[in-house]
Amino acid sequence: MDCLTTLKNNPRFKGVPDEQLRWLVDHADCREYPADTLIYHPGDPTDHFIILLQGRIRYYLIQQGQQQELRLAEEGGLEGVLPFSRMVESVAYWQTIGPTAVLALHRDHFREMIQTQYELTETLVHVMTTRVRETTRQLQQNDKIMALGRMSAGLAHELNNPVSAIVRSSDSLKSHLHNTPQRFKDVMALRVTDEMVDRVSNLLFSKTKNPTENKRLSLMERSSLEDDLLDWFDDNGVTDGAELTESLVDFGFTTDDLDTLLVDVAPDNRATVLNWLVNNLVTERLVTDIEEASKRIAVLVNAIKSYTHMDRGTGRECIHIREGIDSTLVLLKHKLKEKNIQVDVSIPDDLPQLDAYPSELNQIWTNLIDNAVDAMKDGGHLQITAEVDREFELIRIIDDGSGIPATSVDHIFDPFFTTKPIGKGTGLGLDIVQGIVRHHNGRIYVNSEPGRTEFKVCLPIQPGKEEKIEVAEAVEDPND
Repeated sequence: MDCLTTLKNNPRFKGVPDEQLRWLVDHADCREYPADTLIYHPGDPTDHFIILLQGRIRYYLIQQGQQQELRLAEEGGLEGVLPFSRMVESVAYWQTIGPTAVLALHRDHFREMIQTQYELTETLVHVMTTRVRETTRQLQQNDKIMALGRMSAGLAHELNNPVSAIVRSSDSLKSHLHNTPQRFKDVMALRVTDEMVDRVSNLLFSKTKNPTENKRLSLMERSSLEDDLLDWFDDNGVTDGAELTESLVDFGFTTDDLDTLLVDVAPDNRATVLNWLVNNLVTERLVTDIEEASKRIAVLVNAIKSYTHMDRGTGRECIHIREGIDSTLVLLKHKLKEKNIQVDVSIPDDLPQLDAYPSELNQIWTNLIDNAVDAMKDGGHLQITAEVDREFELIRIIDDGSGIPATSVDHIFDPFFTTKPIGKGTGLGLDIVQGIVRHHNGRIYVNSEPGRTEFKVCLPIQPGKEEKIEVAEAVEDPND
């Protein structure tokens, strides 16, 4: 293959003198690869600038066990490390598509190229800035999509429980109501006084008005009460007492209640009255179950609306940070439950409002809390606090996880830097967080050691008040 002719025909090198292209060919190596060859793996050192002379190269990551394609380099593409680039190792897999030929220039020649091949260097620097902009935008989009996918999966899990409860209780209620006409018929056949009707109704309403006020029984106390009721049924000739006991215990009925209820009811009629009573209790319990499940769904929906700030503008708003943090915790509840993590939130009710972009702040809480959960073992402890510090609000997110290695602390806000295993993160989460904090004229700091990692987010209460953020000195103190 005539490499020089191929370079001259490459529109990217338009304006680069032929002698500089000759220099490039003389100092580079021509390499050929068969189809489906992995040129680089994530973590492999990248020491060459590569010109794709023939074929194509596919870049992809393995995220959550699936291939996530980043982009496709076509023939004529300029790949690999470039002058002034900080690239040290590959962050993705490089796989050839079809027979592929490349021209590879080692980074050791960059100094000479920069000093002697001006037009060539200018072209490559322009390519580098365009690539960084496009790659960053795509990886940020992928990172947001992955976060949305994780949150959607958790939300589906959280919604499944109350939805299943509603379906189950609705089916039970439908079947149960089929027995109501017969119970009503049995009761209508009795000769009862107004006093007796009032007594039954008052007791029923008092027990169902607020079931949560009933004393929560231990297993032993519940078993003892069931035995007492069964004995009472035997003594009073109620033959199907075993079927009535569970509902009566659930609503806190005792033998004294039954004595009061049935004081002037003939023995032959007591089973009828009790069956009617329990029939109403079962109906009440099923309706309550449906109500509680519906409220849970409403909480989740409200959390989504609060998190995304639906039905609101997209500009700055005066907000309480507690609302966004609570919504984030609701949507991440599945991850917290999976690892049995205890969460303590200490945010004063009288904390001033922030003039901020709500959806952006929610991205901060999501990234920091999600990272903390990943760092913690089962049974971990997460603390979230907020306080006023001069003209700022200081939010702390503290976990008792493994900590950030000392060698990595200074780099965790760098784009594409991650301490997570390959495929578990893009290294953009904290870069995005830092960008959002700066957008609000704030600052973010981290102190970490094994067993305690603390992120501190400092946000001005009033927009535009940077004034060098005087609080920064206090926040940076690792002993604070």
